[in-house]
Amino acid sequence: MTEAREELPGGSPEPYDRPDHEAHGAHDAHDRPDHEACEPYDRPDRQPHELRSHQWYGTEGLRTFSHRARTRQLGYLPQEHLGKPVIAILNTWSDINPCHVHLRDRAQAVKRGVWQAGGFPLEFPVSTLSETFQKPTPMLYRNLLAMETEELLRSYPVDGAVLMGGCDKTTPALLMGAASVDLPTVFVPAGPMLPGHWRGETLGSGTDMWKYWDERRAGTIGDCEMAELENGLARSPGHCMTMGTASTLTAAAETLGVTVPGASSVPAVDSGHDRMAAASGLRIVELVRKDLRLSRLLTREAYEDAVAAVLALGGSTNAVIHLIAMAGRSGVRLTLDDFDRIARTVPVLANLRPGGKYLMEDFHFAGGMPGFLSRLADVLHLDRPTVSHATLREQLDGALVHDADVIRERERPLAAEGGVAVLRGNLCPDGAVIKHVAMEERFLEHTGPAVVFDDYRTMQRTIDDPELGITADHVLVLRGAGPKGGPGMPEYGMLPIPKYLLEQGVRDMVRISDARMSGTSYGACVLHVAPESHVGGPLALVRTGDTITLDVAARSLHLHVEDEELERRRAAWTPPPARYERGYGALYMEQISQADTGCDFEFLARPGTTPEPYAG
Repeated sequence: MTEAREELPGGSPEPYDRPDHEAHGAHDAHDRPDHEACEPYDRPDRQPHELRSHQWYGTEGLRTFSHRARTRQLGYLPQEHLGKPVIAILNTWSDINPCHVHLRDRAQAVKRGVWQAGGFPLEFPVSTLSETFQKPTPMLYRNLLAMETEELLRSYPVDGAVLMGGCDKTTPALLMGAASVDLPTVFVPAGPMLPGHWRGETLGSGTDMWKYWDERRAGTIGDCEMAELENGLARSPGHCMTMGTASTLTAAAETLGVTVPGASSVPAVDSGHDRMAAASGLRIVELVRKDLRLSRLLTREAYEDAVAAVLALGGSTNAVIHLIAMAGRSGVRLTLDDFDRIARTVPVLANLRPGGKYLMEDFHFAGGMPGFLSRLADVLHLDRPTVSHATLREQLDGALVHDADVIRERERPLAAEGGVAVLRGNLCPDGAVIKHVAMEERFLEHTGPAVVFDDYRTMQRTIDDPELGITADHVLVLRGAGPKGGPGMPEYGMLPIPKYLLEQGVRDMVRISDARMSGTSYGACVLHVAPESHVGGPLALVRTGDTITLDVAARSLHLHVEDEELERRRAAWTPPPARYERGYGALYMEQISQADTGCDFEFLARPGTTPEPYAG
């Protein structure tokens, strides 16, 4: 074990159970006009009549009488809530969401903290988006949870919010909705599950599932081994313990400054997770009293730092879509070009699966995000506020790294540049992404003939057919899997390698799609091709046998077909029928944007104001 310390001016980055909640320092004000440009923690506490909930409880009239009477019906005494900050706890707990199955208990710890700080907690059940079980994909419903979050916080008598999530889509959904309301907010990550185990080997959920499923298809292991793996892969509540989408997004939330320090890596079943939840309850009451709203935290500088952290973590490609959408809700225009620009300034320092060796529990005890961010201090905006400190600089002061193999030094990175590259070319005029730190190096520059699949079901049915003549040099192309075509842009992007090639030892191929892939996945997979084939993007025009060149260093994806031929194919192309004729699906198809702009709904992403409800 080694210890390293980054030189930062200032004091200590105290952990989340820090007893002192005072913080001082300067920061730039957010550019929204309705917030003062003053110190976030130096302002005086708000008086009870200045709280938002006062409209419901503290005025005169029939409606106020009714609100108080119904609160008595709930069993609460006047002195338990009147004049106190009302805190909404939005809980994505569900019996069928293994990532969140412990959040029912953690909500009690949050309430404990709120009560201790003099607030009044109210728990709200909200949609659970289970990456494992929800079909066709929870990405279809991310914006639905964002809508639910926004409207719950706006329509009820609450002064601040604690958001409880962690499974892939819940983190961005909750923060998107909360950003649109702009109340004081703290995010409580669900935390990673314990490491998996099988026959003396440490397993990473997702990553080793893909690995051993391929081994089963290759014939190297059988049903007995798979039954053992089934019992050993996921051993506790919590989200995936690799640097998949869940860990990537909760790490981004911590970098944005909306969690207490160190929160994103605390294992879900560790007693420290209870303490972190209670600390979050304590903290939100202070934020309400100081009126430190989410817009003061979610600035352009904060989003650029989150992008830098995601890239240096070797994080999930899904973070590209989610951070663009989250930034849009905060009034910040974040683009693929920002990701590519920042990727060239940061190395990959987290030695975590699927691109590295370790798991999230190792990362937590190696220093977590405070230690990790201290390695990136020179590229971060250190003078912005967080929920716990007046500046990120203060939050990181004295942060330690306890294992320099898990969290690498700048002189010894896993990769010289950030883990995700943005590609451009005639096949993806609006961009595509590839996680090049999790692929075989020989495919960083590759030219090969395409084998095209029009939909995922056809691909599943035919991929192992030797009559297709697929070799390791072919480029597998899947279309009809984007935001509209999927529908919902499912995680189909890690296309399976034909069984007969697996039997020959092939474990990677170039694969291209307008789909996403799990953050726990790996391989030479080009994803998020935009515009998607369903709306007539160039991917719709590719034919089996066309030659495609991938050049990661040049950030290029090129289809070797003459423009005139592409125009002839376009003229013959027929748009596919609508996926939905009614219901939420029809709304989704009407409003969803493309991957390069975050897959938000147009009517939610557009600028504008929404009036506060009249409570009298």
